[in-house]
Amino acid sequence: MIIRKLALPRRTLLRGAGAALSLPLLNAMVPAATALAKTAAKPVPRLGFVYTPNGFMKKFWTPATAGKNWESTPSLTSLQPYRNDVTLITGLAHRMADPMGDPPGPHSRVSGAWMAGVHIKFTEGADVRAGRTADQIAAGVLGRETPLPSLELAIEQNEKMVGNCEAGYSCMYLNTICWRDESTPMPMETHPRVVFERLFGDGGSPAEERRELKTNRSILDSVTTRVGELKRTLGPSDTQRLNQYLDSVRDIEGRIQRSEARTTELTGLPERPVDIPSEFEDHVKLMFDLQTLAYQGDVTRVITFQMSREQTPRAYPNLGISTAHHTLSHHGGDQEKIAQKAKVDAYHVKLLTYYIDKLKNTPDGDGSLLDHIVVLYGAGMGEPNSHDPFDIPSILVGKGRGQISPGRHLAFNMRDYTPQCNLLLSLLDMVDVPIEKIGDSTGRFQGLSGL
Repeated sequence: MIIRKLALPRRTLLRGAGAALSLPLLNAMVPAATALAKTAAKPVPRLGFVYTPNGFMKKFWTPATAGKNWESTPSLTSLQPYRNDVTLITGLAHRMADPMGDPPGPHSRVSGAWMAGVHIKFTEGADVRAGRTADQIAAGVLGRETPLPSLELAIEQNEKMVGNCEAGYSCMYLNTICWRDESTPMPMETHPRVVFERLFGDGGSPAEERRELKTNRSILDSVTTRVGELKRTLGPSDTQRLNQYLDSVRDIEGRIQRSEARTTELTGLPERPVDIPSEFEDHVKLMFDLQTLAYQGDVTRVITFQMSREQTPRAYPNLGISTAHHTLSHHGGDQEKIAQKAKVDAYHVKLLTYYIDKLKNTPDGDGSLLDHIVVLYGAGMGEPNSHDPFDIPSILVGKGRGQISPGRHLAFNMRDYTPQCNLLLSLLDMVDVPIEKIGDSTGRFQGLSGL
């Protein structure tokens, strides 16, 4: 029998006017008569980070039991249907976020330490200093194989982009959690339209891109002919998978356009590129959908998402909470504020389950994106009222291509001050980016599948 490789490369793009549509992993990309796990179509490593600010209310968050039979808590109730898709980790520390003689500025310090494990420089000038973050370390390797090395996304940013935002610390420390190197912060994008164009645009001139943004034409319209040609070469299962992917692209694009349409209906406002949904939840879900598409089309393998920034003034009227999140975190023992802060914590976890569900129901190779990804969800501090950078709770989402055995609560003794950077080292190992040290790491876990 003659075995030949099918002619559809993994990095196939459908190009049209101003568009370059990446494709999901299809059976037609797998060499004939060969086991998937032994081919170039083997699931690729993917790494994500989702940051939520202002600490957690431990009383409502941390399970009393460890291991497989951890008991749910009020903040984690929405995770119940996804128990076997996540790993809870508590008791880790960010010692580099301690003041160390610097003036107060805990929010800036934890934001800068979360993915780098370094003590940031006390400055409000341009001479900011932090450390190369885990996402950028991963992007330096995994990004060689994708159109975009990484994506840095956010829901909000401080209106003041430079200068002093907290006790003499630069606003830059709050506006990003990603650093290419110790002196180069990475900007985080809040606009879904801009993210969409980065994923599927084809490098037109700025003038051309601006003209495209003013039209209602779908990006799929420009590749319709190519899609039709491709479908004629695919089998039924590939055709179904491609149709689902294209439906997701069109749905997300339509939601962006509807948000823009509502913006243009407002009168008396200056023209500005606002394409952000008016509701926080809609904005978060749209950004999660864009991340799913980016992974599915292998446009990038590394994404960081700042769901909200430290010191956020956001209130949650949909939860019946009119007080700003940051203000609630300074609860001073007030039981009503504590309960409301815990309610916000639970709401953020509920939004995370939307992402988990998307990843779980998105096919990828011989499984789903959830099978082949690892996403770290968490914050830079534990108890918010004291700005404590210890006993930090985190959630690992996904199975990391079989390297994680989820469904457990891994409870570290907070008195051991085990660095969170030990977890970062282990995550980098999982995506085939081994390094000797990051930040204040002292070693690596012995394997999340065996702990």
